[in-house]
Amino acid sequence: MSLELGNATVISEIERIRMVGSAFHKTGRPVAFVPLTTGVHAGHIALVRAAKRIRGAVTVVALQSPREEDLELLRAEGVDIVWNYSTETLWPHGRRSAVSPANAEAPLEPELSKDLTLYLTLILTLSPTDVLLGEKDYELLLAIYHAVQDFHLGVRVQGVPAVRMPDGVVMSLRNTDVPAAAREQAAALSAALTAGAHAAEAGAEQVREVAAEVLRAAGVEPEYLEVRGRDLGTPPEEGDARLLVAATIGGVRLIDNVGLPLGIGFNNIEEHEAKAELEREQQREKQRTQNSGTSQPSED
Repeated sequence: MSLELGNATVISEIERIRMVGSAFHKTGRPVAFVPLTTGVHAGHIALVRAAKRIRGAVTVVALQSPREEDLELLRAEGVDIVWNYSTETLWPHGRRSAVSPANAEAPLEPELSKDLTLYLTLILTLSPTDVLLGEKDYELLLAIYHAVQDFHLGVRVQGVPAVRMPDGVVMSLRNTDVPAAAREQAAALSAALTAGAHAAEAGAEQVREVAAEVLRAAGVEPEYLEVRGRDLGTPPEEGDARLLVAATIGGVRLIDNVGLPLGIGFNNIEEHEAKAELEREQQREKQRTQNSGTSQPSED
């Protein structure tokens, strides 16, 4: 198979993209995969650049009906292959199977199963070594990470921080559809997340209340505003957590999220980490002492 790497070569056939994954597997070369849907923006470029940092990797971007301007952006970043896919080529007989998370908590995002099924289909078809996904869609990122682990796919899933515009709005194709008159309300989502995150030391209830107050002041009624654990379960009293929000603004449904050190606060992170490391070292020393004691010969 002859490919001009670095030139965003477009491949549309399922069998050919499978051959690409198989061929590079045989050579031992990593395949870094950036699965997208439509269009390319700065957030997607951040994913591509993260993929390019993987030593020796071939970069593959999946994109539905790529436009010439999309391909120009990807060529400028040195992308090797663009997989032009469609639901018809992925599922010529229609989508007859679906994957859903088995979490006790109900999904926050209504399209989670549909998106998870799509991304897993792309991953299984290409069989990459690494998958790069944006943290903007945190629930989907986590679901893919868990599915890859549960199905023993042997793929490294890497989250990349969301890219934000100067007003704080997270970069997204949907965000460009927000009318100019509603732009200030759209910016209130990231402002609410920032304010809530800075209340992390006071605990989950205070985080949510602070964020909710910012949204109320902006006249935004959220579809959900949730403080969850890093795994999207019950938030811990102390530790990593996530504040997530969704709201329809100017007729466009927007989502956003931010990580926060719940019960600790950003100002106390270094002190907390130092204390945690000291406790771990004490535990390791205790274990070494116990192991040393059990290995001593009996004096009877």
